[in-house]
Amino acid sequence: MDVNKVQQSLKNTAQEAVEHARKLGVEQAEAGVSYDEGFSVTVRLGELESIERQRDRGLAVTVYTKGRKGSASTTECSSVAVEETVRKAISIANFTSEDDYAGLAEPELMARELPDLDLYHPWAIGIVEAEALALRAEAAALGMDDRIKNSEGASVSTGKGVHVYANTHGFCEGYPTSSHSLSCGVIAEKDNSLERDYWVTVARAYQELDEPEKVGEEAASRTLRRLGARQISTCSVPVVFPAELARGLFGHLVAAIKGTSQYRKASFLLDAKGEQIFSDFIGIEEDPFIPRAMGSTAFDNEGVATQHRHLVEKGVLNGYVLSSYSARRLGMQTTGNSGGVHNLIVRSNAGSLDSLLKQCPEVFLVGELLGQGVNTVTGDYSRGAAGFWVEEGEIAYPVHEVTIAGNLREIFKGIRAVGSDVDLRGSIRCGSVLVEGLTVAGA
Repeated sequence: MDVNKVQQSLKNTAQEAVEHARKLGVEQAEAGVSYDEGFSVTVRLGELESIERQRDRGLAVTVYTKGRKGSASTTECSSVAVEETVRKAISIANFTSEDDYAGLAEPELMARELPDLDLYHPWAIGIVEAEALALRAEAAALGMDDRIKNSEGASVSTGKGVHVYANTHGFCEGYPTSSHSLSCGVIAEKDNSLERDYWVTVARAYQELDEPEKVGEEAASRTLRRLGARQISTCSVPVVFPAELARGLFGHLVAAIKGTSQYRKASFLLDAKGEQIFSDFIGIEEDPFIPRAMGSTAFDNEGVATQHRHLVEKGVLNGYVLSSYSARRLGMQTTGNSGGVHNLIVRSNAGSLDSLLKQCPEVFLVGELLGQGVNTVTGDYSRGAAGFWVEEGEIAYPVHEVTIAGNLREIFKGIRAVGSDVDLRGSIRCGSVLVEGLTVAGA
């Protein structure tokens, strides 16, 4: 696609929607327009299994009139469809209740500077080439050990798109993005027991993806080490969450300090701003301006300029994650987080995963978390898990059918180390995490 032409076309559509709303007497209006395209190729046991293509265009319009809000969307972007969508949004607003907190973010908060964050790196790859890469990953996994008996498949995906946002403050901006991935999953067997695992590499630029053989070998290695799993007795033991799972702990933090959780009084960290919720070595910052990062953006879903900020310093919570609506409900100002956090970085204070495992004589290393047993209202945490019993820094044996239990407040305060093995594949960036004081419930 010609990204410049697509972006200008989307801008024209967004501005057209906002102008229609203005002509129809709407006080405030906003429009988001997007175009995405890409494909995914999956192979299994050496053969092409599926090809999925994507090409989507969409327009979403929201109007605010007399304290009422209405939204409508369409996949058509012709002038007739745009006007009809605006009229539908106005019609819906007539049936909604008045809300004094509804409306656009304040005009002075709109993004004025739009740095190039280097988020667009299209991959000129065809189906045949993608299939070949997936086959290489699967072959590497299947050929690693005779105990690898089956495959869940290997996939290569590539996508690119443009997203534009406009409102009646005169703001109308957008930017292109790309995202590519390669994944592989396999099944191993030993003594009539089956285990599975997978690995995936993700990047904005395809050149930064791991080699297919590395992905396949990692998937196989992770699967093989789970063979021969046994149960353990219930105990209180330090627990290490590897980087790819540790992100979830801080995802629970974000859920608890979101504006919606705060104004609804549905958070275990209610009114916790200014409190020390972690040990004093923990620092968490948000940096939306990291080139090529998955969470980078110059403005949020309301056009508000994003900002670099220190969310947690010396274990103390400095603020919340707010949109303009939740901020008004709380008597605060939006933090530019409509749509979520933008590259949340948890500062490291230790070395690699191996170094964390050596910090205690006995450790439970989490390999997989199961179920949804997290209550962000009370902080209660209870997740099914599988993993590894570690003694003196070395894996003694794999473990299955256990439950990790605790309360998130205590879990946060029980964090003793954050590793340097940072996982860069999402909008939360952290290394492996060592937590003391958790109960691992087994047989």
